[in-house]
Amino acid sequence: MAANMALKRARKAQRRKQVVSEKRRAESIDGSLTGRILLAARAPIRHCLITEQIFDTGMGSLVLVRGESSHHLSMGMFLLDVFCLGIKDAVFRPIDTELLDAYLEGSEASGMPLTDIDPGEARKLLRDLATWSQSIGFSPHRDFAHVAERLFGDVSAQASDAVFRFGQDGKPVYIPGPGETASCVARRVHQLRERLGDDGFNFAAQL
Repeated sequence: MAANMALKRARKAQRRKQVVSEKRRAESIDGSLTGRILLAARAPIRHCLITEQIFDTGMGSLVLVRGESSHHLSMGMFLLDVFCLGIKDAVFRPIDTELLDAYLEGSEASGMPLTDIDPGEARKLLRDLATWSQSIGFSPHRDFAHVAERLFGDVSAQASDAVFRFGQDGKPVYIPGPGETASCVARRVHQLRERLGDDGFNFAAQL
C-alpha cells in the first residue's frame, strides 16, 4: 500500500513538472519575436504601403501595419531593390501613431512617398521578388520569411493577378549602395558575370 501511494505521488509530481515546463515554454514563445509577430498578425491591417516610384528608381520600401487600435500598432518594413538585389532588409517593430506619422512624413520629405497597395498584391510582390533575386544569386534578407510570412497571416498572394517585372529593360541592374565596400561590389559583379555573362546585366554606380 505504501509503495503504491509513493508511486502515485511520484507520478503526480512528474505531471506537475510537465505542466510547469509546458507553461514556461509557451510563455517563452509568446514573448519571443515569433510570438509577437504571430500575435500582431491577428490584428486588423491598418496600412499596406509601398514606395510610389519603386519600379522607376529601383529602390524603395514596403510597409505593413497592423493593430487593434491606432495607438497600438506593429509594423513590418521591407527594404526592396527591384532592379537586382531583392529584399535587402526586413524589420518588425511596435510603433504608435506619432512615430508612424513621422516615418511617413520623412518618406515624403526624402522624395520617396508611400502609396497604398493591396495586401495580397504586396505579399505576391515580396514572394515574386524573393524568387527572382534568388535566381540570380541573391537571397532575401535572413529575417524576410520570419517576418513577412507570419505578419501577413492569412492574406492570400494567390488572390492577386498582378505581374511584376524586375530589373530594367529585361536585365538586372546592380546599383551599389553607399554602405557597400569595394570588395562587396566586386564580389557581386563577379557573381552576376558568372551567372548571366558580361551582357546579361548592367552596372550603375549611381542612378
